[in-house]
Amino acid sequence: MAISIKTPEDIEGMRIAGRLGAEVLDYITPFVKPGVTTGELDRLCHEYMVNVQGTVPAPLNYAPPGYTPYPKAICTSVNDVICHGIPGDKVLKNGDVVNLDITVITKDGYHGDNSRMFYIGEPSILARRLTEITYECMWLGIAQVKPGNHFGDIGHAIQLHAEKAGYSVVREFCGHGIGKVFHEEPQVLHYGKAGTGEELKPGMIFTIEPMINAGRREIREMGDGWTIKTKDRSLSAQWEHMVLVTETGYEVLTVSAGTPPPPAFIGNSVAGAKAAA
Repeated sequence: MAISIKTPEDIEGMRIAGRLGAEVLDYITPFVKPGVTTGELDRLCHEYMVNVQGTVPAPLNYAPPGYTPYPKAICTSVNDVICHGIPGDKVLKNGDVVNLDITVITKDGYHGDNSRMFYIGEPSILARRLTEITYECMWLGIAQVKPGNHFGDIGHAIQLHAEKAGYSVVREFCGHGIGKVFHEEPQVLHYGKAGTGEELKPGMIFTIEPMINAGRREIREMGDGWTIKTKDRSLSAQWEHMVLVTETGYEVLTVSAGTPPPPAFIGNSVAGAKAAA
């Protein structure tokens, strides 16, 4: 299946969706603290999307082939949960780390998909380092986005940085094309060989969302059919942005007032949303 090239109208719709997705994360940030349950965070996000934004939570009742419908509005992945943690009665406590993965659907049908890591109280040195390295991995992948580069360049940059730090890259889950469809071509691997894979072309929109484990990369699936944990119970971290390939480089679409800035080594040119090659 070919990778879709978005029209100017699509791109404008995706900018709006991306900003709205990021604004949900801004909204929920003050509530992410010791004593809150993941279910309460889900409830707050759900109400904000529906009542304030007029968006729809994309994960709610999402059911790819072979899956039962996902039962909540967001994903809350705590500590050794790699991805797709289902919100519930789990109480967040001091020292935990959690990834909140938010995808909204706008009234025009566009998806805005992003995630951030949060520290609960004071994190351990290990958790802080893993979270920071994973953030750098995402941005090093984003920095490879420009016409003429290849998807393998993104994965290679991420894998190199993660493994140099002594961490491992989850292979079973990856970034993806996105637009009016939640998950579409291409699959954006977070490992790989530079110069391989499809060539990047202006108008492509996809997510870059590396999942990095402090221990080994192997995974285990929980009985709910969704939650994925590290097999060795080591910590895992993930960050996600939605990226457009422009004529000269990239534009990060999931940007809001509270979006964390890029790492200093990426350069100030991308402190907003855009960068030239």
